[in-house]
Amino acid sequence: MNPRTVPLQADPPDLETPPTDPGRDAKAAKATSEMLEDYSLRYAPTTYRKWTEFQVANTSLGGIAYLADFAIGASLAITFGFNNALVAILLAATVIFLTSFPIAYYSAKYSIDMDLITRGAGFGYYGATITSLIYASFTFIFFALEGSIMAQGLQAGLGIPLWLGYGVSALMIPPLVVFGMTLLSKLQMWTQPLWLIGMFLPFIVIAIQDPGAYNAWTSFAGDGGTSTALNFVSVGAGAGIALSLIAQIGEQVDYLRFMPEKTEKNTVKWWAAVVAAGPGWVILGAIKQLGGAFLAFFIISNLDKGVDLAGQPVEQFLAGFDQFMPYGLALGIAVFFVVLSQVKINVTNAYSGSLRWTNFFSSAFKWYPGRIWFVFFNVGIALVLMEANMFSFLNDLLAFYSNIAIAWIGAVVADLVINKPLLKTSPSFVEFKRAHLYKFNPVGFGAMTVASVISIVAYFGAFGETLDAWSPFLAIVIAMILSPVLSVLTKGKWYIARTPEIDPAERSTDTAVCSVCDQAYELPDTASCPFHAGTICSLCCTLEKSCADMCKVGVPGIVGNEEPMTGLALPMAK
Repeated sequence: MNPRTVPLQADPPDLETPPTDPGRDAKAAKATSEMLEDYSLRYAPTTYRKWTEFQVANTSLGGIAYLADFAIGASLAITFGFNNALVAILLAATVIFLTSFPIAYYSAKYSIDMDLITRGAGFGYYGATITSLIYASFTFIFFALEGSIMAQGLQAGLGIPLWLGYGVSALMIPPLVVFGMTLLSKLQMWTQPLWLIGMFLPFIVIAIQDPGAYNAWTSFAGDGGTSTALNFVSVGAGAGIALSLIAQIGEQVDYLRFMPEKTEKNTVKWWAAVVAAGPGWVILGAIKQLGGAFLAFFIISNLDKGVDLAGQPVEQFLAGFDQFMPYGLALGIAVFFVVLSQVKINVTNAYSGSLRWTNFFSSAFKWYPGRIWFVFFNVGIALVLMEANMFSFLNDLLAFYSNIAIAWIGAVVADLVINKPLLKTSPSFVEFKRAHLYKFNPVGFGAMTVASVISIVAYFGAFGETLDAWSPFLAIVIAMILSPVLSVLTKGKWYIARTPEIDPAERSTDTAVCSVCDQAYELPDTASCPFHAGTICSLCCTLEKSCADMCKVGVPGIVGNEEPMTGLALPMAK
């Protein structure tokens, strides 16, 4: 279909003039201030995606500078020993890589974030709104974890009390997140080389000065352990903790949505960037977890500092830097490295969290105060967790969270790789606009709900010790089986409530003027609106309170006329 050719109604309905919204101008102003809003709830248009493949990938990978991997790896090695930790880390990394790949591809192809992908991958409009809370939880949990690590560094290096360090680590982040991708791409670009040097240098020095340490590490049985043999339950429990990072792909695609369009000329660079910054993040993540496991062993075996300090990244890097420089200098560099790492990741956590909360409140409550307010909201929740000393119950928190997160990701991936290309019960494209979606789709939302409930019950021991340890894997297996089953049983009826006026797969750069905010948007971000008797952009459609979804009347679950309305003309912008 020609993107400029849109079906007209033969007889447009006799619509009353939409009621005047006194807040309309304010909402329109917020919706169009995209330097600050960063297309937080919509398709990222071609005109805004001005970064190269390398810049997008580098910015996305800059966000994985976090040191939580070191803390997680140390915890796994101390709790389960080297062999169980190694297998658990590699197993979790494999699952994360395979599930992240299709999500990264669809994000880069359709220029939409994780929330919008979820809408069109079997969850429906409000179904995806609920999963925004799952994702938001990921961002503030890991913001709190990274902030706690920074506070530990400030305490070790400057003697700042932990409670004050928590506040410092939280409040220094929001000013850096205000301008979204525009500033974050520069921040990650400038700091990336320095961070890479700081991360790998301690391991290189230890390999030169004490090469036997790596061989001795392979015999580490954990804190108080006596056996290095593999244990099925320990591997499952360890992998479950590592799998809590599966939602990290959402933060990766918050940047990958700004990828330039794939063409014949940039195919190799495009795919390299998508794979490296999408599923590729977990390769470096697994390396960092193994690094944390090694440094924890090194501290316990060589420095006699105790288990608690061995799990703190600042102590781990201090132990590494102290091998080749004076203690005072090593401490200063270790603290600087920790602060740099935590800034790099927590700007991403705060940024992604602001997108998730924006999506939730605008979709559920039609309330849109602006993305910046939700930066402070997300950071505030994280600060409460930090002050509650979440670092002390890290394993339990991450293990529980992974049951829910992996059920969500598993249901999304099943739709992208099975329902769409193989069964063809799901549309080949990803539809994200409210105007075209049902409120709930039982396929993905149902699969996620059932899988997470069963896995949580297993996590609390209802099915025995083995399924307790392997409950996250139970979640992903159930979700990935149930999604195709439900898709076939429902015959794909709950994906599209109203046929789009243009093919979503066509990346048209033609624009249409929104009848609400009077701004021009590229056609993939617009729909016809009978309530406003014209075109509406996806965000104004999201915020509309009075229409009662009249554009979808007649479809199951929506009260109204017997037949749904057809498309109105989309007035083209000059």
